[in-house]
Order: sequence, then C-alpha cells, then structure tokens
Amino acid sequence: MLEQLTDFFASWFANANFKSPYIDYAAMFQIDPWLIVLGAIAIAAFLVVTIVLVIRAHRRKVSAGREDLIGKTAEVKTALNPKGTVLIEGELWMAVSEDGQAEPGDEVAITKVDHLTVWVTISK
Repeated sequence: MLEQLTDFFASWFANANFKSPYIDYAAMFQIDPWLIVLGAIAIAAFLVVTIVLVIRAHRRKVSAGREDLIGKTAEVKTALNPKGTVLIEGELWMAVSEDGQAEPGDEVAITKVDHLTVWVTISK
C-alpha cells in the first residue's frame, strides 16, 4: 500500500506543471539609475535652498519686541503730565514724557522701553 501511495504522488508531481517557489524579486523591483540620480539631485537642491533661507532669517534685524519700538512714533491718548498712555501700532502703552506735557492727539517718538512703560519725546 505504501508503494502505491509513493508511486501515485511521484507520478502526480512528475506530470504536473510544477514551478519552483523561488521568485526573483530583484528582477521585479529594479530601479532605473537615472531615477536615483534625479532623487539625489532633488534632495540636494532642497537642502541647499533650506540652508540659504535659514541663514537669511538669522541675519535679519529683530522685528519684534522692545528693540523694535525705539525710534517709532506713537499717538498720545491720555495727556502726558509726565505719565499717560500712548497708542503704538494699535496697542495702548503706559508712557512717560521726557519733555514735559503732551496733549491727546500729539505725536511722540519713543526713546526708551522699560518693562511695560515707554519713554517718549514730543515730535516736532
């Protein structure tokens, strides 16, 4: 009986269209060398542009904070005698006048910033 089974399976595999289970994945997934070169050039260009933009950003002058306010003009909202409030770019700030009195509507120049108070002189 065992001989009959072995003969049956031997003949079955011999007559079948049996293929090897090995699949050549390397041949299926070949990448064109020009595609690799193009990808490398694109990545290098991206890095160069990014580095240039970062360097430019670091070289710029500060455009926010106390340092930016000095030298700008402001409008007096409440009389400066010598303390009051001024409007700077849409924000109300406490102000101290170095020149004496200033009436509402006058323009003043910012000379110094101390915490949340600006020191101003009357613009002429």
